[in-house]
Amino acid sequence: MKHLKLYSISLLATLLLLSGCSKKFDEYSLNPNQPVSVPPDLILTGILNSMPVLPDGDAERWSQFTCRNYTYYGDNAYWTGSTDLNYGVLNNIVAMEKEAGRLQNPVNGYTALAKFLRAYFFVNMTLKVGDIPMSEALQKLDNPTPKYDTQKEVFIQSLELLDQANTMLTEIISDKTSFPIAGDIYFANRGMSSNDALKHWQKVVNAFKLRVLVHLSNVADDGDLRVKELFSQVLSNPDQFPIMESLSDNLEVTYNPTYFPYPNNRANYGFDADRLNLSSTWVYFLASRNDLRVMRIAEPARGLGFPDTSFNAFQGAPSGQDLGEMTAGVGDKIYSLYNRKRFYDGFTGENTFIISYPEMCFNIAEAINRGWAEGDAQEWYERGIRADFEFYNIKDGENTIEFLAEDAIGLDKYVSYQYNYSIDNFLSQPSVAYEAGNRGLTKILVQKYLAFARNSGLEGYYQWRRTGIPFFDTGSGTGNSGNIPLRFQYPSNELSTNTANYNAAVQSQYGGNDDINAAMWLLGR
Repeated sequence: MKHLKLYSISLLATLLLLSGCSKKFDEYSLNPNQPVSVPPDLILTGILNSMPVLPDGDAERWSQFTCRNYTYYGDNAYWTGSTDLNYGVLNNIVAMEKEAGRLQNPVNGYTALAKFLRAYFFVNMTLKVGDIPMSEALQKLDNPTPKYDTQKEVFIQSLELLDQANTMLTEIISDKTSFPIAGDIYFANRGMSSNDALKHWQKVVNAFKLRVLVHLSNVADDGDLRVKELFSQVLSNPDQFPIMESLSDNLEVTYNPTYFPYPNNRANYGFDADRLNLSSTWVYFLASRNDLRVMRIAEPARGLGFPDTSFNAFQGAPSGQDLGEMTAGVGDKIYSLYNRKRFYDGFTGENTFIISYPEMCFNIAEAINRGWAEGDAQEWYERGIRADFEFYNIKDGENTIEFLAEDAIGLDKYVSYQYNYSIDNFLSQPSVAYEAGNRGLTKILVQKYLAFARNSGLEGYYQWRRTGIPFFDTGSGTGNSGNIPLRFQYPSNELSTNTANYNAAVQSQYGGNDDINAAMWLLGR
């Protein structure tokens, strides 16, 4: 008995000693100069910086807004392989949610925005490739090989996240004492209070929901998706689902001449101003409709022999054209370059839309035209056009139009014209005036495409893929045997790290071939 007692005391002492050593080891192993947690506002800023697709990249060439005409800077061919997905950003969203959970009020702006941001990135990823891991994703330690959710499941879950975000934002906005958010680089940076910024975010959430529903137009009769019901629900309940009311509600990027200049700016004029021209897909729909926006974004192709202010003076190059022929055409001045006065004379350019009021107006007009909701399609269609004209500072009456002079050396000389314009006359043209049915739908889609120009990432391409409007040019310049791809391939690391689930997803969708020309479920083919 005596020996047992001594053994027990010895064991207890050993355990206490080990416990104390462990505690000291944990304490000493911490780096006092390295934070063990990051405030949610810092994480939010990084996430928000990941949202925009800036102008002058591949997205606007794949949407056939612009073209490269000089091989050193690349060409106009579409992709041939895999894409990057946003799981790194999504892991940061998880981290932000964790840090936001430490706050006094667990229902706060960070947790609400996290719901929206999850939906935003999951939707963007599935639009690129098809089925993706979602329900089992973001659990690398517990499940390093997540199964793929079908594209349909991804959309259903994303729509649920958007509804959760909207509900949470309603609760937070009504409770003005809730914990304010910081790190918002889009709305709070405009000098408004955190509560007012969240009101704008709520409008963004619901405008994005309308975009998501429109993406589902080819499968809108699927009862599980409830596309028509959900769209109508938003429009008929503005108090529950507030939506954008003007350009001031845009989710957009603004530029700063010091630390964040517009991609095309005075400093890089000599490198690329003559090596980038506009696509005929974009310019045709403007010039052929006497649309003054063309004089904001393009320069007259003076080799055509028309006056600078004639709409006949504006011509884009076919995106599918052989690059050598396009280069020759630019040299002969038969293709319009960017308006170098607008884009290269300074450093701030124009704001870049991520989710915009004009797009939302056209989405509503499209849905009403399709019979998804009650309303006046023409009113929303014309609202969208007028808003985009406002973005380009086009007004009724005198408009100042400026171009680089034909004999300019660098940016040293400009010409200026006064152009008297009527937006009502523009809207009443047979090629623009709204009408019911498929002809009206085509006009809505054309104007929405024009509002996507240099904005909104791949949305112009996605609309073409979904509807065939506008007609996209093809040829040797687009590569892929003259075909425009319908999707991206999955990232190559999926094949090596999540092999079984990757193979199953590719087999179920595309017959086992991760083919860029295969049609995903979303297209209803």
